[in-house]
Order: sequence, then structure tokens, then C-alpha cells
Amino acid sequence: MAVHIQTKDFDAGAEIAALRRGNPKIGAVASFIGVCRDANDGTAVTKMTLEHYPGMTEKALEKIVAEAKARWDVMEVLVVHRVGELKPTDQIVLVVVTGAHRGEAFAACEFIMDYLKTRAPFWKKEETPQGARWVEARGSDDEAAERWNSSKADVA
Repeated sequence: MAVHIQTKDFDAGAEIAALRRGNPKIGAVASFIGVCRDANDGTAVTKMTLEHYPGMTEKALEKIVAEAKARWDVMEVLVVHRVGELKPTDQIVLVVVTGAHRGEAFAACEFIMDYLKTRAPFWKKEETPQGARWVEARGSDDEAAERWNSSKADVA
């Protein structure tokens, strides 16, 4: 398991290759890349600043990854999350999960993203033509995370 919080961009292909390391037991690699958009809630966004609480954020992400690994039979997990100033089209987050089978890898990857959006201590500020604004948590993110509490959500 690896969790990295960083300001620099990442190379998803290189990160995935390093995670696989030629392991012949890996039959599936599921990944997600989050990208900064140029609009949110119908308003243009020129840049976004992501803030975090060093130490606390890494621990929260490690706990989420550990929970995913306890729920699903997966091998390796990588989470790379950027902080600082980001512009539209910049990569924000990378989640990679390896496993023997795709169902387990997909479920764990989606779970990690859903929990990351609702349980990891990040704060997002957007710059718009009307000025800066802090982004509130979305109810849809809470709903996505809540579905993992049902027993059916554990089935891959």
C-alpha cells in the first residue's frame, strides 16, 4: 500500500507499471484519474487550490486503503493525491488497485474514491470570475459512500 500527497504531477502509466512490477499473479489493474474541470455548478473555474492537513490526511487515506484491502481480495493499492494550485486539465488524484480478478479490483478502486471524497481531510477553493469560493461537500458524494454500508456492496 502506498499513499502519496504531493504538489507535483504524476505519470499514471509509470505508476501503474511500478505497482505491477511484472507480478504474474496480477490479473487485473483498475485505476481512476481525477482531473480538474473548467466549470463547477454552472460557473467557470479558472483554478483550484487544494489544501490538506499534513499527517492527518495521509493517515485518513491509509485507513481507507486498509478498509478496502480488508473488504476485497486485492494485492496492491496506490493513491496519489495532489495539493496546491491546479488549473483545468491538471490531474488531481490517481487510485490504482491490482488483484487477481477485475470485480475485486474495480470494487476496491471505486470504494477508495467514494471514501476519499467524503472522509479524507482535503479543502477545495475555486477561483471563478465572481471571486474565490470554498467548495462544500456534495450530497451525491455522501450517497455514493453510503452505499458501501449495504452488504450487497461487498459483493464483487
